[in-house]
Amino acid sequence: MTKLKTCGLREIGHVRAAVAAGADLLGFNFVPGVRRRLPEEAARVLIAEYRSQVGSGGPQVVGLFANQPLDDVNRIAAYCELDMLQLCGDEPPDYWQRVDVPVIKQVKVRDAADRSQVLPRVMEAVDEVVAHGCIPVLDKYEEGSLGGTGRAFDWAIAAEAAERYELLLAGGLTPDNVGRAIDVVSPWGVDVSSGIETDGVKDPRKIARFAQAIRRADEGTRRQ
Repeated sequence: MTKLKTCGLREIGHVRAAVAAGADLLGFNFVPGVRRRLPEEAARVLIAEYRSQVGSGGPQVVGLFANQPLDDVNRIAAYCELDMLQLCGDEPPDYWQRVDVPVIKQVKVRDAADRSQVLPRVMEAVDEVVAHGCIPVLDKYEEGSLGGTGRAFDWAIAAEAAERYELLLAGGLTPDNVGRAIDVVSPWGVDVSSGIETDGVKDPRKIARFAQAIRRADEGTRRQ
């Protein structure tokens, strides 16, 4: 089954909606200056409330960070009891290895008229992420953005990487296109934030529709 990571959660009602939809990973953003950032004190309360309601065995909690001091990152991971981290900046491999919990590392995919110009660089980056024991998440490169722009990239590039490795696919996924993305890429999981929002706010109906589209795509694959 394709894993579902819902990202940028800020309210307990939206966390409940993600859990009810069958999310495997719950993402909380700790990057300063971004719209979906959740202060660490609020995150600690929200995550504790989620765990008190769900108990053991629920979706794993992932904290998003970008170009932040390692000591701060590890401190917040412990303070909020994060299960994993997602690094969205330019952190080097020696940084990844000093994080106290498992790491998802973003690989940004640039646009190019010729796919052959982009694919080798993406594969080299994915190879390095996996070699260091991290999970790659492929997202679209946008100048000045750390991700979460709601824009897709060439899924054929992700499909090449997914043939070799388990990875998360991000960038421009919505309830209407995630099934096709799964058909093309066959990723280990999909990562969504803006695609399950209405007017910039998480929408429980879109979360449910997104999860249903994943299940339909997985069922179609099994029947083939």
